[in-house]
This record gives sequence, C-alpha cells and structure tokens, in this order.
Amino acid sequence: MTYSFKANSFKKTVLTTLLASGLLFGLTTHSAIAANYDFPHLETVGTSQINIAPDMAEVSVQVSLSKDNAKEAKTAVDQAVVKFIKRLEQAGVNKQDIQSANLNIQPQYHYPSNQPKQLTGYNASRHITVSVKDLAKLNDILDSALEEGINRVQNIALKSSDETKAVEQARQAAIKDAKQKAQSLAQGFERELDGVWEIRYLTQRPVQPVMMRMSAMESDMAKSYQYGEVSVQERVEVIYRLK
Repeated sequence: MTYSFKANSFKKTVLTTLLASGLLFGLTTHSAIAANYDFPHLETVGTSQINIAPDMAEVSVQVSLSKDNAKEAKTAVDQAVVKFIKRLEQAGVNKQDIQSANLNIQPQYHYPSNQPKQLTGYNASRHITVSVKDLAKLNDILDSALEEGINRVQNIALKSSDETKAVEQARQAAIKDAKQKAQSLAQGFERELDGVWEIRYLTQRPVQPVMMRMSAMESDMAKSYQYGEVSVQERVEVIYRLK
C-alpha cells in the first residue's frame, strides 16, 4: 500500500494535533506567534527603570506565646497587642493603618518514645500589620514592638507615596524606548514603519528596597538603618508593520 501526502498539509495537521492536546502550550511564546505573521514586521522591546526614595513602610509583626492552657495563651498575646497598639496611637499612627484582628491557637504536644503523645500546653499568636506613613518613625515603632512583647518581625516593605506617578513615568519611558528602537532599526535596514500591529504589556511590580543595618559602631541607633530606593521597572513589546 502506498501513502502520499503534502508536506505543508502534514505539518499543519501535526501542529493542530499538538495544539489541541496542549503539548505545545509551553512553547507558544511570542517568538512562535510572531513566526506566523505573513507580512514584513519588526519587533521591539521597550524598557525603563525609575528609582524613587521610599517615604512609607508596611510592617508585619507577630506575637507568639505558649502557656499551660488556651485561655492564658490568648490573654497573654491579647495584652501584648493592646499595649503595642496603644504605643502606636501615641506615636501618631491612625487606627485604620493598623490590622490586628486575627488569632491562632494551637495545642502543643510532646511525643515520647513508644508512648502516647502528651499535651504540654497551648500556643497563641496574633499578626499585626502597620502602615507607617512617616518613615522617620519606623525605628521607634520597631523598638516599641519589641518592648511590648511582639517577638517576631516578619516583613518590612518599603514604599513610596509617589509610586503611582513613577509607574506612569516609567511606562511612558518604556513606550518611548520601544519607538526609538523601532525607528532606528527600520532606518538602518532602509525600511519604513507602517504603524503598530500589536502591543504586549504586563504590569510590573515595583522592586522593594532592602533595609540595611549600618555599622554597629553607629552611636545614634535611629540613624543606623539605611534605606535603598524603590525601583519601578516597565516593559512593553511592540510589533510594527514594515512598508
């Protein structure tokens, strides 16, 4: 028995089968998509980065204590949270910038060898998230947390009140970068652009700076924290038609 087929028809059949089965899902990148365009085109990627100084912070802390029974554990962490919140309000932090509603209580067991587990007590924990609008108060707030029994600093995210404006500036700069690259490439190859065919854009998350501890010999501990800059990065991919 003799079989005959056209190469292009066979390729289309195989491609359709693979796409339908999902085998090519991970391979359908923008390069693969662009390869299907049947007209002269030019792809460019515009990028930009803007650095801004942080002036705000979101601090996430936790108090975790163990007691003989659940009620004692809950009471202990509640007292620590109440004292900490009071210190925050005295420092000028608004109530709406404090989140502390959650509570977690877990029994604790000891597992002796070849014996049933033994209940040893209960652990209670509460998380507190504080939005610090005045970065100069951050060090004092951290000290207050430790003094009032908050025993874990989970995360410090530095932010900027100008972040939205910076993102828009970075986006426009990325668009300008893509245009300039396209014009330069077209001119270099003695071609002309014939309008935008496709724009691809994914929102970028601002890169949070690291809060670094300076020399331990620093006499003024309030000045011993150095804050980096918030880096706002944008990227846009554009496909132009060519004349």
